Amino acid sequence: MIVRGLGVCAALACALAPPAIAGPMRHGGKLLLTGGATGIEGSAGGGLATWALIGGNETDAGIGLGAHATEVMLDDYGFRSFGAKLGLFDRLELSVARQRFDTKAAGAALGLGRGFTFGQDIYGAKLRVAGDAVYDTLPQIALGVQHKRARRDAVIAAVGGARASGTDYLLSVSRIVLDRSLVLGATARATRANQFGLLGFGGDRRTGYSVQFEGSAGALVTRRLLVGAELRTRPNNLRFAREDDAWDLFAAWTPQRNLTVTAAYVDLGSIAARPGQQGLYLSAQLGF
Repeated sequence: MIVRGLGVCAALACALAPPAIAGPMRHGGKLLLTGGATGIEGSAGGGLATWALIGGNETDAGIGLGAHATEVMLDDYGFRSFGAKLGLFDRLELSVARQRFDTKAAGAALGLGRGFTFGQDIYGAKLRVAGDAVYDTLPQIALGVQHKRARRDAVIAAVGGARASGTDYLLSVSRIVLDRSLVLGATARATRANQFGLLGFGGDRRTGYSVQFEGSAGALVTRRLLVGAELRTRPNNLRFAREDDAWDLFAAWTPQRNLTVTAAYVDLGSIAARPGQQGLYLSAQLGF
């Protein structure tokens, strides 16, 4: 499915490319770190929050590419994600990601078996509809959609999940204030996802959509280093287990234009009746 999704993205990129630049792709022309890192759902952003920025290093004169690998090491669980994205003329972003959630020893206590894993595939699109994060008086505004397909349908139904697939809708605003070295962002997400979608969508407590908030603020310590914090609220749809808001403290470093490394301390709260899930977030992104 991931390979098929990447093929669709590549075909769309070729179809949308204007004749003047449909040939070889130019190397990126964006300022460092202004394409964002990669969020856990594969879109340009921080670790937890989606930003209005379009992924890849290209400006409106070319096609940008990005790929990421992410690992989160929590007290009782492990999480991995990898994926890729296309940034088309700094206007449209197409992304695909695969997530894997490892219950480790907690899986046995939950009756699932030690090392039981959940997973999902995510297909995303984001369109910049107004403004520019750096150069315009209006902040960059983007509309996005993320379609998620979780695996383990039987377990999702057993814990009260209403369905194994769902779609999130996003409105994001981002501003990079160069004279104050600030990166600011906010997103409203309409979602039914349980634990980001890994435990399905909707539940026995609530089945409909709710609007959740994602916010981020960072400071450019140098032109290659961004430090900041993020907050993401989450719905509480399942009676089986409370779901808490998530936050992180992060540092994103780009030693060279094509590589960004992000490290964070992340707190995801309670996961599957295991409270206080905190740990280390590590992510590497290649961008062109």
